[in-house]
Amino acid sequence: MYKNILILFLFSILISPATFSQRRVLTPKEAENLREKVQEACRNTISIESDFTQEKEMSLLSEKITSSGKFFFKKEKMLRWEYTAPYPYLIIINNDIMYVIDDDKENKVNLQSNRVFREINNIILGAVQGTLLNDPKNFKATLFDTRSLYLATLFPQSPKLKETLNEIDLFFNKTDNTVEQLIMREASGDYTRIEFHSKKLNQPIADEKFLPR
Repeated sequence: MYKNILILFLFSILISPATFSQRRVLTPKEAENLREKVQEACRNTISIESDFTQEKEMSLLSEKITSSGKFFFKKEKMLRWEYTAPYPYLIIINNDIMYVIDDDKENKVNLQSNRVFREINNIILGAVQGTLLNDPKNFKATLFDTRSLYLATLFPQSPKLKETLNEIDLFFNKTDNTVEQLIMREASGDYTRIEFHSKKLNQPIADEKFLPR
């Protein structure tokens, strides 16, 4: 059950035509410059606190599922996805341990002993930090300028990933070069879009925020 939840959470995104209507492929020099900026932003970002909205569309459902909540990240491997609407739900990743809490039911997974969850965790961290942009072994990237944001479209290179995931799209803020929006599209065509709002960078976040209780 929890494996399916995480896979659905990660591997699904449909690209909005309006988003890409004004995109321009970056020149090699521009692309290299963007990669360097994203790497520098990743090195300098110790923590992120943000509101987020998530839109999910599945072929089995007639309506899109929209949810929202709070997101927290702290280097090196601490994430907290705190869903507050339409109902409370919590996913915490603290180094190599993942907690999924739903209706006061807690499930704990050791990521090092579960290859599937470990790979999913690496993708989550890489997408949030933007480091997937500089991971040629696992993802081939095409870089664009969409006027308001930079866009990196990432295509998985692993045959195993290709079975589930078509592509990941990362949108970077042109001011701080951090991820503003991420989109992932599943092979089936289902999608999930996550947008970050009111980001606060490098503000103190207590370690207790990444514990289930």
